[in-house]
Amino acid sequence: MKTWLKIVIGIVVIIVFFVGKTLTNAGFFTKIEPHFDGKTVEINGFHGAEDITIDKAKGLALISASDFSPFLPNGAIYLLNLNENSPKPIKLTDKLPFDDFHPHGISLYKALNGDKILFVVNHRKVGDFIEIFQFTDSTLIHRESITDPLFVSPNDVVGVGERKFYVTNDHDEEISNWRAKKDLLQIASGNVCYFDGGKASILASGFLYANGVNVSLDGKKLFTSATTGQKIIVFDRDITTGVLTKTDEIPVRGADNIELDEVGNLWVGCHPKLLAFLAHSKDHSKPSPSEIIKIAYKAKSDFTLKSIYLNDGKPVSGSSVGAVFGDKLLIGTVFENKVLLGTLKK
Repeated sequence: MKTWLKIVIGIVVIIVFFVGKTLTNAGFFTKIEPHFDGKTVEINGFHGAEDITIDKAKGLALISASDFSPFLPNGAIYLLNLNENSPKPIKLTDKLPFDDFHPHGISLYKALNGDKILFVVNHRKVGDFIEIFQFTDSTLIHRESITDPLFVSPNDVVGVGERKFYVTNDHDEEISNWRAKKDLLQIASGNVCYFDGGKASILASGFLYANGVNVSLDGKKLFTSATTGQKIIVFDRDITTGVLTKTDEIPVRGADNIELDEVGNLWVGCHPKLLAFLAHSKDHSKPSPSEIIKIAYKAKSDFTLKSIYLNDGKPVSGSSVGAVFGDKLLIGTVFENKVLLGTLKK
């Protein structure tokens, strides 16, 4: 066989392999069989309820809602009381000391003195900030705005102190045509940034779209989702220094935000078909399947995964988070104007 023909065949094989791997990772071949062992109701009044966290002591859900399309009005943080039979959203951010509020990932931290601190990723026109609020069951009081050059493309945040937090950058650069090409080539550029109360530093990198982030109930482990990488990365965390040591990976397709229940199980909002989600992001009328996965993580290589909720894109599309309180499962989405409240069978 001639050398040039061998080269051509080799290139074709590489392309076919790359395309096949890309389609597999994007869920193109994933079969969707909807299921949920419970009942659901829709709650309207949001636009892009991308992240949710719950004050489990009170059953109060905080919902970050924002339309990330250009030139649209401010987003908001909403309160939803899960103790009520028919909860209605209450807007908590009508009065802010700044005009530009486009919230993304959020995290609720309980300080040693009992204060409840809400951390919010905020995409302002002049840059990206972490807004810090004090939460008092029915109000949010703004404490501080923190920004840093390392907050390049922040997606989610988890608070680990009154002024300490981890931030995921889904990419290590701002939106550009080159960044889109790198995504297509599956070049891993996401990272985890730590702010220690005084300065920021990158502690982990090389993620294919770093997305949701959370810590275990004892604070000794940190979990970060790599959405297009199809996994959740587990780190041991030094509570004193914040330093991370990678210890494990959990295979999860299209993982987005990560929440914990009362006993420490991970609940993950997922996009089982990433190509469908990409189409949905460009045209919200196109459905994208939604999935919520529960992960019982015990130790390295000792975990179980269970798909709790899966649909074919209806009644909600593009699930980004599943947060649990008792028998209540609250599902948020990136682009739709509602959340889904499920009641789990006991």
